[in-house]
Amino acid sequence: MREHLAKLPTEGVNVLTEMIDVVPIEEKLRMMNNEDKLVASFIEAEIPVIAKAVEFAVNSIRNGGRVIYVGAGTSGRIGVIDASEIPPTYGETNAFLAHMAGGKEAFTSPIEGAEDNEEGGCEAVHEMKVDERDTVIGITASGRTPYVIAALKCAAEMGARTVCVSNVKKAAASRVVDVSIEVETGPEVIVGSTRMKAGTAQKMVLNMISTATMIEMGKVYKNLMVDVVASNEKLVHRSIKIIELATGAGHEEAKNVYAMSGRNTKTAILMILGGFGRKEAERKLAENNGVLSRILKRDMNVG
Repeated sequence: MREHLAKLPTEGVNVLTEMIDVVPIEEKLRMMNNEDKLVASFIEAEIPVIAKAVEFAVNSIRNGGRVIYVGAGTSGRIGVIDASEIPPTYGETNAFLAHMAGGKEAFTSPIEGAEDNEEGGCEAVHEMKVDERDTVIGITASGRTPYVIAALKCAAEMGARTVCVSNVKKAAASRVVDVSIEVETGPEVIVGSTRMKAGTAQKMVLNMISTATMIEMGKVYKNLMVDVVASNEKLVHRSIKIIELATGAGHEEAKNVYAMSGRNTKTAILMILGGFGRKEAERKLAENNGVLSRILKRDMNVG
């Protein structure tokens, strides 16, 4: 283990930050910022591979399956955060799920030995009843976390498509998955603190996967989140603003039609742009899997 860790880029010493403990605060922050600037360019090289993961995810959801993130520690928490944002943003309650080593308690408190528990990783995918419709995405900075690799192996045996997001090249996990996204972020600002650049890269990649997947599923019209769940006053106002932007309607019209639509942003947009009543708009959306742009381009040549 000691020899393996020494070879990991994420465990290397960053010569650019060796004086971070003695420089002024602003210089500390500039050192961090300079390292963070590199992350997007590292991810850019992996876009073709990330696209394959998105194709898996879209196929899973269209066929009644799920996208399931599996990770440990920081990587697990990042997966939980990304999955938890999908329901309020896109109205999908079971499309993206997450499981982390140690369970819910591990989200706020470290669970000793959880990431090394191979049996736990396999148990997790069995508990979630993974099958051939699902895509399981393992997240591990080192590319070798036992819990994650075990979960991916078992998921593959259960017929799921498998993806790994790691921060090293030729990750150990790459040998057990269909797609290996390897964003090598190099030595951290603080040696071995993979919640920094590695964690930032993981969050960016998951953002890309989940967002692109939801766009492909028709959850976005132009660049507007038309399936937002208005669970509070702020989101009600956002929904009305989205209707205004999508249709060019004034605030009062958008507000009134939103109420008439049953507080459904897509339905309200279609009612305004198509001149439909609520039931007709709902019928058209149902017939087109909720893809607003498909209806507008085909029936009304809008957008």
